[in-house]
Formats: sequence, structure tokens, C-alpha cells
Amino acid sequence: MPEGPEVRREADRIADAILGRRLTRVEFGLPKLAHFAERLCGARVTDLETRGKALLTHFDNDYTMYSHNQLYGKWVVGPAGQPLSSSRSLRVGLHTENHSALLYSASAIQVLETRLVDDLPFLRRLGPDVLDEQLSWRDVSGRLMDPHFSGRSLGTLYLNQQFLAGVGNYMRSEILHDASCCAFARPRDLSLRQRGVLARATLAISQRAYREAGVTNRPGRVRTLKRQGYPRRDYRFAVFDREGLPCYRCQIPIRRIEISSRRLYCCPGCQSMGAPA
Repeated sequence: MPEGPEVRREADRIADAILGRRLTRVEFGLPKLAHFAERLCGARVTDLETRGKALLTHFDNDYTMYSHNQLYGKWVVGPAGQPLSSSRSLRVGLHTENHSALLYSASAIQVLETRLVDDLPFLRRLGPDVLDEQLSWRDVSGRLMDPHFSGRSLGTLYLNQQFLAGVGNYMRSEILHDASCCAFARPRDLSLRQRGVLARATLAISQRAYREAGVTNRPGRVRTLKRQGYPRRDYRFAVFDREGLPCYRCQIPIRRIEISSRRLYCCPGCQSMGAPA
């Protein structure tokens, strides 16, 4: 499933193609939405807003389209009129004179009046967007000690979209490793300093994943590995998907465990319960 940074980059690509431009044709692959095609044709896209893993496409006629890629959804952007071959099912087509933005395979799609967006059940449950520029590390640290979250293990909490929206599986592993936090620790087990380190790592890793197209490894380390000829799959992460390989910090082999039925990668050395932050 795409995580917050991937959805934000997807929104950027769509915005580059169709933001502010009049839609000359709109199509929906889901019958329940077909009647909105005529209503949106001729409108302009005014904003592409992300909230965690959800995308809100706002139109100038006071309508908004909510979409969530879930596991298999994918937006494709290309020149108008150029067939974009795909074995997937087309769900949404937004066409301007020069470009098309096409959503394939997703099923969580709604079109509604913009004033009703905040009442969508999924959005009501979301915590702050981890990529929100107004979100500070102090805000994250405060949420860690919120009574709703402080007693949960970090490995569980960092997949909870009510805590922070947009963090997913690879980011969970990378954030906890960067902060030297054990996945089984609870926020209330951490010192004030450790919570501060974790809060800063949460924002830094998320912003790096957005800025570097999913690369979360430290920039200096990435440059070194690139010079040594390593491909992207080998320099992208510090721990995620590196089971059995040495930790870059302490050389102890990375372990794979499962928490909340999802794989999590960690270093038994620098992420033990007693490891310093």
C-alpha cells in the first residue's frame, strides 16, 4: 500500500498535469459514480490535497473527489489522447485538453460536496498528517504521551492512522531504527529525551521519504553506496527488507519480526529496550 509520501508525490504529479485546467472529459469506471461525470466535466481542479494515504481532488464547482489507493490503486498521468496501456480496471479518468490523470484499480472513491468532506468517516478518524508543514516535533511528542496512545507498543502505534496519518510499514521500521527505539517499548517507557528523538525522527524520515521518492537511508550513506555501485534496492533503506544484513551502525544482523500481522525490521543491538536514543 502506498504510504503518505508516495500519495503526496502522486498528488504533485497530478497537479503538474491538470491543476487549474478545465476538464474536457471525465469518466468513472464505477457505475455508482457515473452520474458525476457530466457534473464535473467543464470544471477546473483547484487543489490536490492529501490526508495521510487519502487524496482529495477539489473542483471549482464546490465538489470534491475522495480516493484511497488501498493495496492496488495507482494514478497514471500522461498526454491526453495517448492510450495508456494497463491490465488494470480504469476507475477515474480526468482529461484536459493536454493531459489525462487516470486512476486504476482503486475502489474507495466518492464524489461529494466539498462542505461535507470533513464528515467522511475515514477522514474523521485520521490523526494529523505526518507531512503537514505545521506539524512540529513537539506536537508528535505530545501525541506520544496522549492517554489514547502512551500505553501501546511503538510497533503497533506507528501503523495507527489515528496517531499520525500517512505512516506505513516501511516508514515504521525506518523511524524506530533511526530513533534507536525498540518496537515493543511503549511511549510511556521512554524518557523525555527519547520521546524527543523519536518525534524528530518521525518527521525527518517522513519528509525524507517524500523528498527522495521513498529513500529513507541517511543521505551521506546513500551517496557512499551509490559511489560503490549499489542499486537503489540496496541503498534505499537502513533496515527495512534487510533481514540478515549488518546494521550500518553496529554491524549486528538485522532481524525481521511481525507486529500487527505486518513485517517489521529492526536491529537487536541498537534497538534493544535498553539502547540509548
